Amino acid sequence: MQQEGTIIEGLRKGDRDTFRDLVNTWQVKVINLSNAYLNDLEEAEDIAQDVFLEVLESIHRFRGDSSLATWIYRITVNKSLNRRKKLRRQSLFRIRQQQLSSREIVSLEQKHTVPDPQSVMQQQEDRIALSRAIDRLPEQQRNAFILYQYEQMSYKEIADVLKVSLPAVESLLFRAKSNMRKYLISYITE
Repeated sequence: MQQEGTIIEGLRKGDRDTFRDLVNTWQVKVINLSNAYLNDLEEAEDIAQDVFLEVLESIHRFRGDSSLATWIYRITVNKSLNRRKKLRRQSLFRIRQQQLSSREIVSLEQKHTVPDPQSVMQQQEDRIALSRAIDRLPEQQRNAFILYQYEQMSYKEIADVLKVSLPAVESLLFRAKSNMRKYLISYITE
């Protein structure tokens, strides 16, 4: 991958190779982050297309106040939240049972083992419970939690993406973890 300044310059000039490299580098990260908000891989893939289109259309307005990575994450979070709100308004959003990811299937095929149906069901139930617990978090706590846990961002990066202070990030994550514990304990004791 090229240096950030070179990438920005290439995108501003409309260089297709630079854009292709950017998409190849960021596509999986954008899809995963969006999927953490939406729990719907197809919607997350649509968001990814929207994000890269936005990057391409808005690169001339990118001032460099943050890194290109932070800017892409911010666009992804905003588009994911907007899509989530739209889906809720239309009553189309609901948590779907997640099937084994393609990585897990490949891993299982490589090991030539058949998964225990009960453990597969338990894993799916656990994923659903975790997803529901994340959904119950207030929006800013949920954003900080997803960026920290799923994207493994530093507190500084989270502060940049969410446009809040470092102490605010610390507070958001502390409260999010406390709330998650509370929600998940009720799931375990059911």
